[in-house]
Amino acid sequence: MARFTVQVADDAAERSQGLMFIEQMPTLEGMLFVYERPQRVAFWMRNTLIPLDMIFVEPDGVISKIHKEAVPLDETGIPGGDNVQYVLEINGGLSDRLGISVGDILQHPFIGPGAAKPCAN
Repeated sequence: MARFTVQVADDAAERSQGLMFIEQMPTLEGMLFVYERPQRVAFWMRNTLIPLDMIFVEPDGVISKIHKEAVPLDETGIPGGDNVQYVLEINGGLSDRLGISVGDILQHPFIGPGAAKPCAN
């Protein structure tokens, strides 16, 4: 189990800004992107200065894909899948160091009553 302190990006402007121009991020911090409904998502690293692991999560909190060590400033699209409602960005390489894998469960109050595992806060 790993616990992160996250900034939540739950509107278009916040999701568009993301972690751009951040020069460093404490180890157990990140950003949680929240979408109104499940959808196809793709990310890129425009103006993002630090390597990131992108954890793509389905509506019930189950991790469906992890893109590891996204390259700073790279504008190549990083597809997350078709049924994504949440994306957690953490420092690059951290998902491996913490043993975070596809099939694991993300808990957060935003996931709500349909969560695979309810959040205890």
